[in-house]
Amino acid sequence: MKELDRRLVVLQQLGAVLMLVGAALFLWRPVVGTVLYTVGALLFCPLQMLQRYEGPNFTLRRLRRQQLLGLIAFLCGACCMVMQVGRFGFARRNEWVVCVVIGCVLELYTAFRIPAELKKEE
Repeated sequence: MKELDRRLVVLQQLGAVLMLVGAALFLWRPVVGTVLYTVGALLFCPLQMLQRYEGPNFTLRRLRRQQLLGLIAFLCGACCMVMQVGRFGFARRNEWVVCVVIGCVLELYTAFRIPAELKKEE
């Protein structure tokens, strides 16, 4: 796995914290929560996409694709939040919650499986 620079790791972690705070804050302040979540997703997702695996292990390639699907789900969640707050498009209720839950499940699964597979590969 290609590792990120220390500064990029800090930005990625900041994005993850902003996503968490934005999703929680959406209950009380929807506009502020949407802005925080969207900024966090725009920090977290591209930086995680920069990490690459170019080895021959099929399992790691599959896990990496699952991780990318989780990132897409996070970005779709941000779009649904914006649609709900702006009252336009198809997302009028809490569709963003489904996207975020899907993204969280995929990210959590791959966060444990990828290091285990990398250890097994060595």
